[in-house]
Amino acid sequence: MGCGAVLPVTNGPIHAYMQSSPACFAAFNSLLAAEYSSNNLLDAHRLTVDTWAVQHPGTQKDRRAVQSVGLHLARLMLQLTSPRPPRETNAVMLDFAQHKKTLRPLMVPVEFRVRAIDIAPFAGTSFHISKVREWAEATWLDWSDAHQYIRSWVTEYASLDVD
Repeated sequence: MGCGAVLPVTNGPIHAYMQSSPACFAAFNSLLAAEYSSNNLLDAHRLTVDTWAVQHPGTQKDRRAVQSVGLHLARLMLQLTSPRPPRETNAVMLDFAQHKKTLRPLMVPVEFRVRAIDIAPFAGTSFHISKVREWAEATWLDWSDAHQYIRSWVTEYASLDVD
């Protein structure tokens, strides 16, 4: 249940419950490495994390995975519709996490149009932020069947103004 990218078989680490291939996890980590290496790219960091997370939803039998998808979709939505500074964005996620047990499993999109492997070649370049944003926007649209649920959940549980 990963993003669906067809990548060469490689050995390497993978996430504990966000299912991906080692190659996809490596592409994601190349983006993270660039973001941690440059203060100019830190604004894209949470978009990168949230987008990759919702493209690798794991199994609906794993409560961590269900909660991860809901929390990351909620923060992804807010970043795209009501952008906040990175510190405030993190505070929103911590606030949401207090209500994660109320999240329900969501129907995963059939496919994702843009994936980490498409963005990784731009890691650390002048296109990094714009490509991450394109990836995030495409992924949010891919999850369109979940928009109403996520908006309702955010409205119910957000303690910050989420216009």
